[in-house]
Amino acid sequence: MEGMENKQDMGGMNEFKHSATVDGIRAEFEVMSLASMNMKDPQGNTHHIMVKFFKEGMDHPMQGVEGKIKVIGPDKNEQTNALKDYNGILAASFTFKEKGDYGVICLFKTGDQKHTAKFWYTLKE
Repeated sequence: MEGMENKQDMGGMNEFKHSATVDGIRAEFEVMSLASMNMKDPQGNTHHIMVKFFKEGMDHPMQGVEGKIKVIGPDKNEQTNALKDYNGILAASFTFKEKGDYGVICLFKTGDQKHTAKFWYTLKE
């Protein structure tokens, strides 16, 4: 996946945080296993990707952001889910079946502007 940012692993095995600034908007991502949150998904998803968007210099999440996340697994299979808004925290769930590197691409829209943030998530267990 050309143009992806460097791999970054913060937190423990079940939690990953990544921050990226795109067009003056800071996107703060968090990837967590549903098991670590003591949650089960009726559709069998294993991980939750959350994101908050902030305008430069602001401390509260932006409202009215729409978007979707595409995840490309180590086996090259793709999953795409719309982000649901939970009071400024947007989130979607995915199934990570095997260890390895997952490319995460977030397409989001603020007003009439479209933006893209990308990063790698490594599933270790």
